Amino acid sequence: MHTRIAYYVLRILSSSTKLFNNQATQYAIRYAKGLQVAALFITALWLAACGQLITKPTPSPPTNTPTSTPLPTSTPTPATPATPTPEPYTPAPTPTPTISPTPIVHAVQSGETLIAIAQRYGVSVSAIQEANGIINPRALRVGQQLFIPTEPNAQILSGSPTPTPTPLPVKIGELYFGNQPGRGLWALGEVMNSGETPLEGVTIEIALLDPSGSALITDTALAALELLDPGDRSPFGVLFTQRPDAFDAYKTRIISAAPAPLALYYRDLEVTNIVRESRRYRVESVRGIVRNIGPEDAVGVYVVVTLYDALEQVVGFRRLAPEHNVIAPGGETHFEIDIIPLGGPVTRVEVAAGARRALTPTPTP
Repeated sequence: MHTRIAYYVLRILSSSTKLFNNQATQYAIRYAKGLQVAALFITALWLAACGQLITKPTPSPPTNTPTSTPLPTSTPTPATPATPTPEPYTPAPTPTPTISPTPIVHAVQSGETLIAIAQRYGVSVSAIQEANGIINPRALRVGQQLFIPTEPNAQILSGSPTPTPTPLPVKIGELYFGNQPGRGLWALGEVMNSGETPLEGVTIEIALLDPSGSALITDTALAALELLDPGDRSPFGVLFTQRPDAFDAYKTRIISAAPAPLALYYRDLEVTNIVRESRRYRVESVRGIVRNIGPEDAVGVYVVVTLYDALEQVVGFRRLAPEHNVIAPGGETHFEIDIIPLGGPVTRVEVAAGARRALTPTPTP
């Protein structure tokens, strides 16, 4: 198209050549050539602006381009602060509840002694005394309720039966029998500690026999003194309210005696200023003073007065509380007693005193 335009321009120029002179013609020819060149230049610019020459591409053999497999991208994990591993939980040990043993309560029966009760339950006499606040074991009453301690330290042989104790060396003197009007038949006697161990709870059994040697009636008695040091003597007595008609003889034996826990007993007592007077109707009056010559208080003080005849048989005795039954160190107290002997005449009087230490209360935890 552009070529045709240039062609027509040249023809017009050629036609006009005849009208102009030669010089003008040449100027025109030059001018036309310039226009032709300009037209060609403009045409080239127009083609460049409107499009480009499209050539059919030469097919080339396909090339196998390896496909790269992307490697897994690691996503950075934010740093987590280290958590300490807890130690395995060990539960606190559950305390095993201590099962309190069922308390044992004993009702005192007629004729029972504290030492016999202690032997029955396999505990010490002192443990029962401390548990029940007993100062005088002879003050037991029929029907009295006694708490029997079950602590291991109170038992003689914990967990095993208490064997029959071997009788300790205690001698029994001859008995003296005497009737007391309106009351019955008394059997009086004396025991002596012939061994080397202080004894407590000495219990004597007396059986009245018929001519064939069979027991008609049996009873027991405690020695009047609670503590028998080696060589000490103590009176005892049993009252038979009815005298058997066939009574012909008697038999005695020691049924119990135990080593004394000396920590319970107070021995620093002295009996002085003893005065004996025989009055009408065979009444023997005895008085005196009990002194505490030791460093502690004496509690539960008692006095035992014994009357002897010419044969050294016990014809009467009494146990009594003095004016004060607690004596401070260096203190003293008075006593006085009237006794009607079962026989006689009375040729000798013996007075002994006993006491216990003050119990120390156990501190409360």
